[in-house]
Amino acid sequence: MRLIALCLLASVLLPSISQAQEAPVFAITQAESSIAFKVKASVAIQGTFDQWNATLAFTSPDVTTGVLDVKIQAASVDTGSGFKDSKLKSDDFFAVDQNPLITFKSTKIIQTGPNTFELDGNFTIRGVTKPEKLTLAVSGKGTGSGEINGTMAFDRKDYGMNSGIPFIRIADRVEVTVALKGKRISGPPLVFKQ
Repeated sequence: MRLIALCLLASVLLPSISQAQEAPVFAITQAESSIAFKVKASVAIQGTFDQWNATLAFTSPDVTTGVLDVKIQAASVDTGSGFKDSKLKSDDFFAVDQNPLITFKSTKIIQTGPNTFELDGNFTIRGVTKPEKLTLAVSGKGTGSGEINGTMAFDRKDYGMNSGIPFIRIADRVEVTVALKGKRISGPPLVFKQ
């Protein structure tokens, strides 16, 4: 009886294990990647985040099965100005003490051209989650390594960032740019639409 149960368990698990091994696995090289933002303002407000993590996982070689998951440490914001950084970390903007992470996790990938994609996903900042769209262009297709460059724009007031910075006029639209360098570390190559 035990042998039959073991065989049944193996038959259920082994197909899923072999399928998992058929999916491409990518690693993002943080040292060669960046996540930045800019806001139109009477005094330039732009910067990067120094601490973040991004993963790109697939369930099969079909590129549309991918999930991009980005987690940013909000307190790692770097505008080059201590005053602007402390204001952005405050409760008026990122509220980093209560909400240490800014995240984006894709829910759907649509290939819009030979090297372009739209990713629908859930964007969370200040503990507020809303659907947003990230548009991407990829390079290095078919080589096993390449770059992913994309942009996403959101309205800061949709996430409760209604305040300003004294003596600086700030637009509501925030543009985020990602430049991620990735390499396939195992599994088959991705399959793209032609």
